[in-house]
Amino acid sequence: MANKRNPVEVLNDEYRDWLRQLKANIRSAQIKASIAVNEEMLILYWNIGKDISNKKMDAQYGSRFFEKLSRDLRSDFPDAQGFSETNLKYMKRFYQFYTEKMLLLAPDSIIRHQLGDELEKTLFVIPWRHHVEIFTRSKSIEEALFFIEKTKENGWSRAMLVNMMKTKFFETQGNTVNNFSLTMPKNDSECARQILKDTYKLDFLTLYEDYEENDLHKALEENLIKFLLELGTGFAFVGSHVPFVVNGDEFECDMLFYNLKLRRYVVVELKVVKFEPEFVSKLNFYCNAVNHLIKDDVDKDTIGLLICSEKNDLVAQWTVENSREPVGISTYELTNIIPAVKNIFPETSAIENKLGLILHRNRRNKRK
Repeated sequence: MANKRNPVEVLNDEYRDWLRQLKANIRSAQIKASIAVNEEMLILYWNIGKDISNKKMDAQYGSRFFEKLSRDLRSDFPDAQGFSETNLKYMKRFYQFYTEKMLLLAPDSIIRHQLGDELEKTLFVIPWRHHVEIFTRSKSIEEALFFIEKTKENGWSRAMLVNMMKTKFFETQGNTVNNFSLTMPKNDSECARQILKDTYKLDFLTLYEDYEENDLHKALEENLIKFLLELGTGFAFVGSHVPFVVNGDEFECDMLFYNLKLRRYVVVELKVVKFEPEFVSKLNFYCNAVNHLIKDDVDKDTIGLLICSEKNDLVAQWTVENSREPVGISTYELTNIIPAVKNIFPETSAIENKLGLILHRNRRNKRK
């Protein structure tokens, strides 16, 4: 009985023609690479994924298609990186992730075509390995585009990108309770809403379980760079325990930042207890104090950010609705909590009593 040949080896004219054209495209991309390496490579990867997907190459030639394609390409381009079997599969996923998600987002073909043109312009701006992390981890096209934009804005390394995705940065960004739409112009309001978070992850801090506000404040000062990264886009540190002297009376806010994107100072107040409506009154005062005493004419009005251990969203929202200053209310999370020292070591009195009993027993034994 004659051996049945593997379907992958039975190549038809369509595959050979496509492979020939693909090799020409690769050579063309390599020539242009010195001008725009990343963009040309991503366009090439996108088009390879598009061809494989639309022509259903892997379905047509069987399970070993990617293995054969990788071998064929690397034989002609031995010095080129990126044509491994795994990477070719990623190219297909790259194309399919955005086109399939876009189909759900915009069923109308004309709108989808317009979105597709804009999408392709947006995609080819960050490195390929960043893309792989994004489309393999994202649940939606909105999340993926969000992380592409943030990577571009902040120059994130791949490790930083992965870390931000693991901390659910997309889910928490822009969800803070606030009154920005009532106190700021529309564009500024949306920008501020996107910059502030509902929950700040302070996993980089280690505190005892009975910590107080001063302990939290000091720990954040000691880990300022990590706190700035957690705050997000465009924050610059101005000062801690910033003093205000108003007609002879002295006050101080917990922390003061400046956001370069918003062109506004941001007063940050820390509370290790649940949100209470009266907290906003003091925060409003600090915002007014910065507006009168610190900000210049080129700066916009100051934003207040209250970060509490927990909050009732409805109580918080009702509180900020009548605030004349732009205010956001968020929470924080800690994971590294050490049991209080007093729970680990015995009280001094207990040690003294124990020593007293030992000395008394020793004296009694000597008499015997």
